[in-house]
Amino acid sequence: MSDDFLWFEGIAFPNMGFRSETLRKVHDEFVIKDEDVIILTYPKSGTNWLIEILCLIHSNGDPKWIQSVPIWERSPWVETEMGYKLLSEEEGPRLFSSHLPIQLFPKSFFSSKAKVIYLMRNPRDVFVSGYFFWNSVKFVKKPKSWEQYFEWFCQGNVIYGSWFDHIHGWMPMREKKNFLLLSYEELKQDTRTNCREICQFLGKDVVEPKTERNSSRNSLGDFVEDKGVSGDWKNHLTVAQAEAFDKLFQEKMTDLPRELFPWE
Repeated sequence: MSDDFLWFEGIAFPNMGFRSETLRKVHDEFVIKDEDVIILTYPKSGTNWLIEILCLIHSNGDPKWIQSVPIWERSPWVETEMGYKLLSEEEGPRLFSSHLPIQLFPKSFFSSKAKVIYLMRNPRDVFVSGYFFWNSVKFVKKPKSWEQYFEWFCQGNVIYGSWFDHIHGWMPMREKKNFLLLSYEELKQDTRTNCREICQFLGKDVVEPKTERNSSRNSLGDFVEDKGVSGDWKNHLTVAQAEAFDKLFQEKMTDLPRELFPWE
């Protein structure tokens, strides 16, 4: 690893849009309100898709908000410079996002009634999506090869740290009334049912998008589509890499119920 990452408390962050001072303030000083709704994910787990769904629910199905306001303003990432500033100035109930591991998350959350929706995804697909995404941006250190990134990911030397540690950190919260655990795979497979579950969790009526009368889009799932593919890792990982990943998963996640992870 090199100085091309911003390192904070042993976790790597992009070197643009983030500062150690702000990350410290986020943890120590940022006040989470009881009426806040927070989207929590490890990167490349379907975050933007879930934000769009939440924004449609927030606007009672009216798509004008998501069509006219940038996603980073509708649901800012609290740990970024821009997001921290926007959220610190915002009045009333807030919708915001975060990729932070539990040890760096605002400590005020744990004494609040704010609602968190945690979306997880098959780490093999997270790895593949992350490889192509991080190679397409300029503000992070790029691996020299697919094999090197595989090594980084397995060791947790990637942006926001280890997927395994992220999951382990947040999973004890899954029994809390203000914490909803979802998977990308189940959201993809049955979007409508999962959207209803989200509405119920938020204490809102089931929302349908307000579209033109003859529109074929008659549910949130139809209106907010996601281009991601479940199981795409099979097209990219070698047999040896898949076997190594399976072994690592068994070692790292042995203390968590297998049924938590609805993927192959």
